[in-house]
Amino acid sequence: MSSPRFVTACRAALISGIVSSALIPSAHAAAYHPLTGSPAGTYRIDPAHSLAWFTIGHAGVAVVVGRFNAMSGHYTFDPKAPSRDRVAIRINAASINTNFPMRDHDLRGPDFFNVREFPAITFRSTRYAPSGAKTGLLYGRLTLHGVTRPVVFHVREIGAGRVAALPKPWGGYLSGYVATATIRRSAFGMAAYAGMIANRVHLHVNIEGVRTAR
Repeated sequence: MSSPRFVTACRAALISGIVSSALIPSAHAAAYHPLTGSPAGTYRIDPAHSLAWFTIGHAGVAVVVGRFNAMSGHYTFDPKAPSRDRVAIRINAASINTNFPMRDHDLRGPDFFNVREFPAITFRSTRYAPSGAKTGLLYGRLTLHGVTRPVVFHVREIGAGRVAALPKPWGGYLSGYVATATIRRSAFGMAAYAGMIANRVHLHVNIEGVRTAR
């Protein structure tokens, strides 16, 4: 019988993504490749393997990268009927992380995200327009800092299929995407320090979802 210490060690290795051949020999030996199963279905976003992040110009000399550590949502994708595709994402604005606590404190304040008054950043799709077998444009409405504006994301499917090597709640039938868009922060009422911080913000969303229904 496995000891509690061994079970804990196995789970930690799986979560961190460092899987030894002693734990899962087949997964260790196999070559990495994107899965090519059908992405059709409804999925719950896996927050442990998904990320919303952004880049923005700083002081006219550099680019700062920020991320949000708390995201949830769901999406439905039907390759045969794009009109049925739906995406809903919710991000905890206070979970912002730019790797500098003092700056993060300022970003949560009234000059920027004002998280006390506007705790959530949300995106809801209105339609999806395929542009290729695994690419398309996702139209929707982004609510940020209490302001809602239309935004278009460029979407690319990474892969889809059954992943048995991961335990619940991570394993199962999965699909994943990357999406990018560009916005002007001033359009959302965030114009502070215009001479120091760029107005144009590049958004990136990396999504991995667990299928909940076909």
